[in-house]
Amino acid sequence: MAEDSNIILNSEDQSLGTIQIAPRVLEIIAGIAAGQIEGVSRMHGSIDNSVSELLGRSDHRRGVKLSNSDDELSIDVDVYLEYGVSVPKVAAEIQDKIKQQVTLMTDLSVKEVNVHVQGVITEKEEQQVDPNDIFGEHENKDGEE
Repeated sequence: MAEDSNIILNSEDQSLGTIQIAPRVLEIIAGIAAGQIEGVSRMHGSIDNSVSELLGRSDHRRGVKLSNSDDELSIDVDVYLEYGVSVPKVAAEIQDKIKQQVTLMTDLSVKEVNVHVQGVITEKEEQQVDPNDIFGEHENKDGEE
């Protein structure tokens, strides 16, 4: 979870006031960016994230932890990858995309993006169940029992 204090953006003209960003906003940016990478199956989150998703609430901060020290951000991302992808390649793409998006959207300096691969997800096989024969007691389509 991110620190509670907001991050103040340094803008050249502060005559109108300051701009502050809540750490959760940066976590959302990083979570969306990571989820857009081909090969990322899903983000790894806490039990709270899972319960929220069951209730229909999407949490884009899932699997993202942010720390801020000396105006440099460190971002940790926990992901599950699809089976068969190149782990180093996908992890590097995650790092690049997160750093690019956070910098582009906030002008903040990202010191590091640490990718933690929590697992690999295999493709689910589609199960074909005949609603008239849910227990498979009758002949199948090929005429065999």
